[in-house]
Amino acid sequence: MSEESLYNIKEENPLGQVQIADEVVAIIAGLAACEVEGVSRLTGNLTNELASMLGKKNPAKGVRVELLPGEVQVELNLEVLYEYSIPKVSSQVQDKVKQAIETMTGLHVTKVNIRIAGVRMKDSN
Repeated sequence: MSEESLYNIKEENPLGQVQIADEVVAIIAGLAACEVEGVSRLTGNLTNELASMLGKKNPAKGVRVELLPGEVQVELNLEVLYEYSIPKVSSQVQDKVKQAIETMTGLHVTKVNIRIAGVRMKDSN
């Protein structure tokens, strides 16, 4: 894969070109989602889960970003802490992710789909 294909987001300005890697948008979404109270963690595929068990952190784990002309669609897989309202947490994640991506990149977010992959008890530590 060429370096050029990693940058689907490009903008020209008088001083030159700004390119944002797709992975950056996914990281922004993942970090924003984890800031919402009631979110335990993002969940990914088996490879991501094994990597996290080995201590490798990936803020984009559990996030899929689709870039369309002039818009972004995001899908997040997450676990919610027990005793939190799933609809309320999901709505807050959608708002926070949309706001973070639009503020940091200037892209228009049209969808933020949430998949609840599990419920987790708070750690007693």
